[in-house]
Amino acid sequence: MTAPFPDPRLSLNQATIKHADLATALQVTAEAGLAAIGLWREPVQDVGLAGAARMLADSGLRFSTHCRGGFFTLPASPAREAALDDNRRAIEETATLAAAGAEGSTAVLVLVAGGLPEGSRDLVGARERVRDAIGALADDARGAGVTLAIEPLHPLYASDRAVVSTLGQALDIAADFDPAVVGVAVDTFHIWWDPQVLDQIARAGREGRIATYQVCDWKTPLAADPLLSRHYPGEGVIDFGVLTRAVRATGYDRDIEVEIFRADVWAADPRAVVRRTAESFAAAVSPHLR
Repeated sequence: MTAPFPDPRLSLNQATIKHADLATALQVTAEAGLAAIGLWREPVQDVGLAGAARMLADSGLRFSTHCRGGFFTLPASPAREAALDDNRRAIEETATLAAAGAEGSTAVLVLVAGGLPEGSRDLVGARERVRDAIGALADDARGAGVTLAIEPLHPLYASDRAVVSTLGQALDIAADFDPAVVGVAVDTFHIWWDPQVLDQIARAGREGRIATYQVCDWKTPLAADPLLSRHYPGEGVIDFGVLTRAVRATGYDRDIEVEIFRADVWAADPRAVVRRTAESFAAAVSPHLR
């Protein structure tokens, strides 16, 4: 039996096939019939930005997001300035890749805020430094035509990865800025548990701030490293119908990424992973886009 053609809005986030180099990632994504891909900075830097842009253009794929910027919760220091400079490079990469991608590409840089600095317990102060950092980058993003997408992460990552834990917190930070410059990433893995999530998705829509919608599933027990606990849509407990319909109701009509961090997925043949990604998306997400 022939597998259904992939949903035209499905984008493969490159992290799902982490160990594939850029050329392989582009090839297997296009061969599987997907129309879009979200890239990560490290594989792009491995071949150089100009080379990556040429490869993306040759693939015929849309570019949906660039991952990732952020990690700027440090107090004033040379390390904080270095982080800001690195984010400026990420903005340049995002603009260049979006220009190289097929029609419909979006210049979205996903931001992971960063965790508590070593020895700190000041969550509020760390979040304020995230706001300040985005303020320092806003003109760069505006000039490049890039949207900075603040991604809230599940609270279990608050200490080491992201002091921004809810969509509401992300929107509160974004509120100081033009929606074309600062938006949010709605990732089902991170926000499914939030009792305010539907209200906050609606708010994000009213404010024009949904820069990307990313999907994968939550299933327990978590891996020993909880970072590597993402599953294909439909394998866990997330209600993709409720969340996807809420996002659709805002008018969001861009690509939707599947982003999975899991050791056994990374160890599998990338072609098999892309096929399974398309199948799981078709079963769990696509019906709620119509």
